[in-house]
Amino acid sequence: MSMPPLAERLRPTTLEELAGQQHLTGKGSILRTAIEHGKIPSMILWGPPGVGKTTIAGIIAHSLQQPFYTLSAISSGVKEVREVIEEAKNQQSAILFIDEIHRFNKGQQDALLGAVEKGIITLIGATTENPSFEVNSALLSRCQVYVLKALSDDDLTGLIQYALTKDKVLSELHITLAETSALINISGGDARKLLNLLELVCETTGKNATITDELVMQIAQQKIALYDKKGEQHYDIISAFIKSMRGSDPNGAVYWLARMIEGGEDVKFIARRMVIFASEDIGNANPNALLLATSAFQAVNLIGYPESRIILSQCAVYLASSAKSNASYMAIEEALSAVRKKGDLPVPLHLRNAPTSMMKKMDYGKDYQYAHHFENNFVLLEFLPEAISGTRFYSPQKNAREEEIRKFLKERWKDKYHY
Repeated sequence: MSMPPLAERLRPTTLEELAGQQHLTGKGSILRTAIEHGKIPSMILWGPPGVGKTTIAGIIAHSLQQPFYTLSAISSGVKEVREVIEEAKNQQSAILFIDEIHRFNKGQQDALLGAVEKGIITLIGATTENPSFEVNSALLSRCQVYVLKALSDDDLTGLIQYALTKDKVLSELHITLAETSALINISGGDARKLLNLLELVCETTGKNATITDELVMQIAQQKIALYDKKGEQHYDIISAFIKSMRGSDPNGAVYWLARMIEGGEDVKFIARRMVIFASEDIGNANPNALLLATSAFQAVNLIGYPESRIILSQCAVYLASSAKSNASYMAIEEALSAVRKKGDLPVPLHLRNAPTSMMKKMDYGKDYQYAHHFENNFVLLEFLPEAISGTRFYSPQKNAREEEIRKFLKERWKDKYHY
């Protein structure tokens, strides 16, 4: 039988063993008191990765000695939720722990409502995302939200020392701990990631080794391919994804998309960036790109992982394979620059609204001509403040769709904007 990972071997089974979270689990705290009284509410545990959400759920189940069911929102759906609820009906009470509950769509979350309200199950949901945004208000109103804090450097250092001295495997290696900064920095405050890295370092160095920051960095660079959703690689990979689509390479786009999906990146983050890309980098060269990207964003919100990977892939391939233009993006940047340089230029009188007689006497709206009263629904009129009259912010680029736009504008504006 293979040995469980260090993080699993050291998973606390009592509140006393838990690192950090004293505001929730220390003596006299609200959650500890509820556990000691044997009656806990349905709850959402909200906090960064690796700070004890799953562990607290396990401790609650162990302390209350109730039937304990676990589902992952990544791999489970309404069918699995209903199966657990049916089983729980045969018990006096049961706890259902759902990891990454923010990945459940509305329909999946709605499936929990009745069972939670009737007390068939006590729900414990874990999330790294703000539950007020990611959990249905109806379900959220039936749960207490407990906020878990990031582990301090002292908490993490204590965890390292505990592992080296108390774990049966590591304690036999007689490792000396000289420095901890690299272990703590690379793990990003995630206790699980920290222990996995520590185990890797110890297995690589062997007996009687001394752990230094330099040694940890060498081993980490050689052996670990981390995807940190909040760290540098998060930004590097989304950058590579965007640049692949901008460069019209669907192969590069789907590769970096796969890296994000495999790393557990938030499906909405990926979809949101594609909506922005569709407008910023494609724009009016292919207006359908924004429609498809927006539809993809809505679809992945309804469906979630794992099926959303297909929708994301379809959209990424379409965007990468589309004609490109950043003309609309550049237009608003140029206009913003003009606003900042010129300040609040007055609105020409003929463009002002005139809802009162006094305003009409002041010539508000005078000489305005209604475009629909003229041939081709167009009349040559000034729409910019006098100080920047004739300034062209939008410059259509050389693609089929925007060449049509250029022709349309040139026919109407003649030489005013030099299209």
